[in-house]
Amino acid sequence: MVTCGAAPLETSYQNISRCVYVSTELYEYRGWDGLPVDSKHRPFSWGLRHSERHVSDFYISDPNSGTRFLVRAGNGARVVSFVKPATIVEMTKKNKELNPNFLTWLAEHNISGESRVLRLEEGFIKEGGTASVMGILRKHESLTIIDQPRDIISTGCQWHRCFFPLHVEGLILIGDRSPEAVCHV
Repeated sequence: MVTCGAAPLETSYQNISRCVYVSTELYEYRGWDGLPVDSKHRPFSWGLRHSERHVSDFYISDPNSGTRFLVRAGNGARVVSFVKPATIVEMTKKNKELNPNFLTWLAEHNISGESRVLRLEEGFIKEGGTASVMGILRKHESLTIIDQPRDIISTGCQWHRCFFPLHVEGLILIGDRSPEAVCHV
């Protein structure tokens, strides 16, 4: 169970408050004659146009033992997140006028939506939700803290589950539930 720390976050597009992790990504589809987002953006594919990701310190509680842990994920900590985002808005040339909130959000972020196919995805971990955290457990006075490891860690290998070795630097934050999409256009 997740509880906010001193600095709760709010999602960029949906304005969902009391979050400990938020991620907003805007993708642009490139057709045959479209301009690439970057040098690796190939025709007929989605390219990342804009990305925001924030995480703050938060508490996590074990429901079985009642133990509460402080997860130090903010203030420059390296965090590798596995939080599944939901597609919130897809804008094409045909439905451009149907979502004025999306057009306002684009204008606030100085992004042109003219004659482009865009997709906005937002992921979050909200207070009261569940999450899994992997890091180093430390004790400081009466507080139990989960910190990022000093070195790169390896997750190991489980061939029967098609899980290959992975080397990770920082805390590992796993959102146990995918956020529900608020609106689709």
